[in-house]
Amino acid sequence: MTVLQQFIIIGMVVLGTVLTRFLPFLLFPAGKPTPKYIQYLGKVLPSSMFGLLVIYCLKNVSLFTGSHGIPELLAILLVTALHMWKRQILLSIAGGTLFYMLLVQFIL
Repeated sequence: MTVLQQFIIIGMVVLGTVLTRFLPFLLFPAGKPTPKYIQYLGKVLPSSMFGLLVIYCLKNVSLFTGSHGIPELLAILLVTALHMWKRQILLSIAGGTLFYMLLVQFIL
């Protein structure tokens, strides 16, 4: 890759980052009400994304080979318990991920 190509790639990444950071503030200024469809998306997309992640993470789990899905089930139970306890999505995801990785690497 030439130096010019590297500069172009860096410039495009910077442009993409700046656009995604500032575009919402330009499209939806503070003085105007947020459109109803944007409010709707703000309500349904977090749950939809979480469901999508669960399906993606469990799509290759085989109940008939290997650890029979036990690490995945235990991690799901921990994520659920953490979320019911603290209601902190990042804590739930990080705790479940760390627990799953420890199970897979050292125990099961």
